[in-house]
Amino acid sequence: MRFEIDGETIFATTGGRSFDPSQPVLIFLHGAGFDHSVWNLQTRYFAHRGFSVLAVDFPGNGRSTGKAPSDIGKLADWVPGLMDGAGVKEAKLIGHSMGALVALECAVRHPQRILGICLLGASEKMPVHPDLLEAAKKNEPLAYELVCSWGHGRRGHIGGAPVPGMSLMGGGLSLMASVRKDALGAGLKACHEYSSGKDTAQKVHCSSLVITGAEDRMTPASKGRELAGLIPECNLEVLHHCGHMMMLEDSKACLDALKQNI
Repeated sequence: MRFEIDGETIFATTGGRSFDPSQPVLIFLHGAGFDHSVWNLQTRYFAHRGFSVLAVDFPGNGRSTGKAPSDIGKLADWVPGLMDGAGVKEAKLIGHSMGALVALECAVRHPQRILGICLLGASEKMPVHPDLLEAAKKNEPLAYELVCSWGHGRRGHIGGAPVPGMSLMGGGLSLMASVRKDALGAGLKACHEYSSGKDTAQKVHCSSLVITGAEDRMTPASKGRELAGLIPECNLEVLHHCGHMMMLEDSKACLDALKQNI
């Protein structure tokens, strides 16, 4: 499915069913250096159970055209335009990492449009190591290797994919190699420079959920707990035996957590 927004062509998948904006809508937002495909298992479930879903590629990411934004606030203000293009009045946002920060910020900036947020692998501050920032800026292979290594828990490093014969690490590296070469650097810069998370979290007034991985080395579980504590009446789910890429490492546990809170 494609939309024209501010002169850019934006791509989104719909979970294998035709998109119907009259149904409850879930919008899935990916992290830095990735695309819509990280949500394949979760979106398919909800699309076949009474929801309409959009797993979107941010501008300059995946199959979407344009320049990859390096500012969380700009992306948060971009989401309502996506909703307008899809004919959606209200939606719940499910975001991972950078996408979680976008969902958090959007919920406060546009409360009349956002019914709920689910934040995966997030914290109120998400600083990025200078070596990774520099490697991503230069589009060095080291950047992709570091993200995939730090982003997976022990299971991801020794196989552990929910689909037999698949490699989580190999799949992650292949995906990152296929995206626009400036997308990872722009996304990591956006995360690194985002500084209003603490104040924003305390202003959330929609239903909210934080999901964190017990083995997450990029945004540790302790930081996920702190974020959940800042958001009024926020639910918290800790997924054991997986890291930052929880929706791929333990897709069933991630889906179960989402099902209980959507």
